[in-house]
Amino acid sequence: MTKWLIKRFVTDKSGTDKRARRLGCGRLSGTIGILLYAAIGVGKIFIGMATGSVAVMIDAVHNLADAGASIATLVGFTLASRKSDAEHPFGHARIEYMTGVVVSAIITGIGIMMVRASFEKIMDPTPLTEDTASIVFLIIMVLLTIWFYLFNMKLSKWIGSASLKATGVESRNDAIATIAVLGAILIHQFAGLNIDGFIGMGVAIFIIYSGITMAKETVSPLFGQSPSPETVREIADLVQGHEGVLGIHDLIVHDYGPQHVFASVHIEVDSREDIFKSHALVDDIEKRAQDELQVMLVGHMDPLDTQNPQISGLRETLAKGLSGITGMKGIHDLRIVVGPEATNIIFDVVATHDEPENTFIEVESAAQKILSGIDPHYVAVVNRDLDYCTNEEDADNEVTAI
Repeated sequence: MTKWLIKRFVTDKSGTDKRARRLGCGRLSGTIGILLYAAIGVGKIFIGMATGSVAVMIDAVHNLADAGASIATLVGFTLASRKSDAEHPFGHARIEYMTGVVVSAIITGIGIMMVRASFEKIMDPTPLTEDTASIVFLIIMVLLTIWFYLFNMKLSKWIGSASLKATGVESRNDAIATIAVLGAILIHQFAGLNIDGFIGMGVAIFIIYSGITMAKETVSPLFGQSPSPETVREIADLVQGHEGVLGIHDLIVHDYGPQHVFASVHIEVDSREDIFKSHALVDDIEKRAQDELQVMLVGHMDPLDTQNPQISGLRETLAKGLSGITGMKGIHDLRIVVGPEATNIIFDVVATHDEPENTFIEVESAAQKILSGIDPHYVAVVNRDLDYCTNEEDADNEVTAI
């Protein structure tokens, strides 16, 4: 069923036009969500009226809200697919993140309203009416929402969409909520125990929790979430895989929405190499990043004096001497500037984002002590770089996201 829908309604069937494929998947999910949840919501209203269950009515309102959220998804994908313009040179893809925020807000708001209705039902419970047809229809609805969950998760994985993933998770939550409501009806029917209000309260709280969780996941990229380790590693491997690249640092990733990734990196090359050859190397790296990773990469060429034993010796000595300081991860860009009265040893130090407040002061003091022990005329000039890596796997790269 899922494959047939994709083949029938997604514009890009070859998989080569990612923009068309993404828009097609978003529109397909949004359209199905509107029709499915509107039908389920209306159906549950009739079931709630037939059984007198407040939990069913809460679930019905939740599903109608989901239909509204699907409209937001449909509109969001359409707007996000718009091409860049003079006012938005990086495109409109971040609108997709905003769609996820809207969906989360709708879900959370509905949950808060339903808490009150459930509380009133707990304080003044009314007996439920037995209705076999309602039970059968609820089971069918559970199966439909489970299918929609699997459908959205497949689409989200295919196009890498946080918005569709949020929609899929919400469908899973719908199925769980409906199962709980169905359980309350069955318990009342076979055990004579009325827990309808308590189940309604549980469903409402679950709705609020899922809404807040989804909000965190969709808002985070808008506030500069660190790039995924996979993205960092892909870029680093591509750059370092070129002959002539001695190392990289200051890798910065800017996320302007799905498939709108920009990055910059300092590429270390041998200072003795012809400058035009090194420049051509950086140009080739930038082109490959765009063609193979769909990343707009800007490379900054950093020439290294690989034949100066003084520089390599100082780098190794400082790296070893500073490695024990908490929050210090490494050094780069070491250079020597000889003056009339002192010799400046200039280098950048990489520190973790959660470093202790006194780390940089401790690094400066320790570096000066190490250098003075080598030559009293050496002066440490330390520049501080923050490392925004998400885990130890990317410890060799300084990464940030904007």
